[in-house]
Amino acid sequence: MSVLVITGTSTDVGKTIVTAALAVLLESAGHVVSVCKPAQTGVDPDEAGDLDAVIGLSDPLRRRQYRECVRYPDPLAPGVAARRRGRASLSVGDVVDAVGDLPGTVLVEGAGGVAVRFDGRGTTVLDIARALDARVLAVTQPGLGALNHAELTVDAVRRAGLCCVGLVLGSWPTVPDLAAVTNLAELPAVTGVPIVGRIPDGVGSWSAERFVSTAPTWFIPDFAPFA
Repeated sequence: MSVLVITGTSTDVGKTIVTAALAVLLESAGHVVSVCKPAQTGVDPDEAGDLDAVIGLSDPLRRRQYRECVRYPDPLAPGVAARRRGRASLSVGDVVDAVGDLPGTVLVEGAGGVAVRFDGRGTTVLDIARALDARVLAVTQPGLGALNHAELTVDAVRRAGLCCVGLVLGSWPTVPDLAAVTNLAELPAVTGVPIVGRIPDGVGSWSAERFVSTAPTWFIPDFAPFA
């Protein structure tokens, strides 16, 4: 089993859409893909979450296996959301157990950025990635502020002893501004990792047919996160 953890430089940078697109890309290369969302916050039990978005965009017939470990209704960091409701927090062991019997290549979508806490002990997505012997892919917004956030994120991944396989621009605008255009060169320069994909803005509203047929073109040719 190979595991790729998808993290972000912050919240709302496009991790879920990137996860859906990666699933399509890897399947087009012959992988069996499963998806895990360890902690879903800001969603009630009967509401659609991030996994539902991945399914709707890239797997409407639900051919893959999916796993969500915990869900909290408050739109907060998982550790805070659990504590506020008096609920048990998610442990690294919970995620390892959840991922352990998923088939093929497993995509694990984190919550927010790399320093977001999953419990009161300071557990982050990097601890989960280490326990899963996973590689990490970082999603960033493309514009002003991206350089600082991306460099801090990649540095944190490296300090944790993990491999960051690249950056994906989670929402590339139709008309990019000056910061976005210059960041195509500056982001690899300051982080030391390549930009491996650009997801066009607005694809989250596309039909599954259009999304699946187009998603592999958003990544650099021959991108192989486990090579």
